[in-house]
Amino acid sequence: MKIALIGADGQLGTDIYKIFKEKGLDVTGLTIDDINICNKDLSKEVLFRIKPALVINTAAYNLVDDCEENISTAFLVNVEGVKNVAQICLELNSALMHFSTDYVFGGYEKKIPYTENDCPAPLSIYGISKLAGEYVIKYLLTKYYIIRVSGLYGHKSSLGKGYNFVDLMLNLAIKETDIKVVDDQILTPTSTKDVAKKLYELILTGKYGTYHMTNNGSCSWFEFAVEIFKLAGLDIKVIPIKTCQLNSKARRPNYSVLDNKRLREIGLSDLRHWKVALNEYIEEKKKFIDSNIGKK
Repeated sequence: MKIALIGADGQLGTDIYKIFKEKGLDVTGLTIDDINICNKDLSKEVLFRIKPALVINTAAYNLVDDCEENISTAFLVNVEGVKNVAQICLELNSALMHFSTDYVFGGYEKKIPYTENDCPAPLSIYGISKLAGEYVIKYLLTKYYIIRVSGLYGHKSSLGKGYNFVDLMLNLAIKETDIKVVDDQILTPTSTKDVAKKLYELILTGKYGTYHMTNNGSCSWFEFAVEIFKLAGLDIKVIPIKTCQLNSKARRPNYSVLDNKRLREIGLSDLRHWKVALNEYIEEKKKFIDSNIGKK
């Protein structure tokens, strides 16, 4: 299968490219220097040259607070750009794999994990734009995978944010001994490496549709931070605060845990527990931790 991977140098794209190549798949990695999904003519030229059976799009405008003020940019990338790629896939008769977010939920109270059948209710421009991108794909294509993820972290930083939460905490620990983190937002931290491995399994099934794909379990951002420092062997005091104390521009869901129900329904196993995945990631960061932070 020939695959075109948009955003191959991003946080998720890097692991997808690496793991898919290791599995022997024919993957062409495309970066922002190669393709801009907001430019349909250029995107069409690039993808028609490759003629992939599957296009994987990891490109997104994911600066949640900035989306509140830069609405046109959020919709340009997360909706119009997605539409461009979907229309090109339609012309090529290619399947499309696209990534969405747990932030399409949160607008109504729920305390058990969301399944793919639950009605989305985003609270922010970011969540609205990502949900709109999902709808564009659904109305244009029948051959698609929409993958909703949560709390991603990987060794390659997010191109938009420049960091992930784990690395942010470790970098703060270089100078700080007390760190404030919200304890009233519940999610599932998720390893990009684990997602990439499960994506490979999903592609082999050829079963299209919308899927939730996160590590198992859930926690607050506060509990996530505490576990990071515990596994890293760092004596850092994490102080719980409430979301309202941050004065963020965008609203976040109080609870956005996803249930990978559809993966199980098609015979795929759940991803491992988030603490197990995080432990492996921290072990891989030990050299950085020991040389930059030490045993504080």
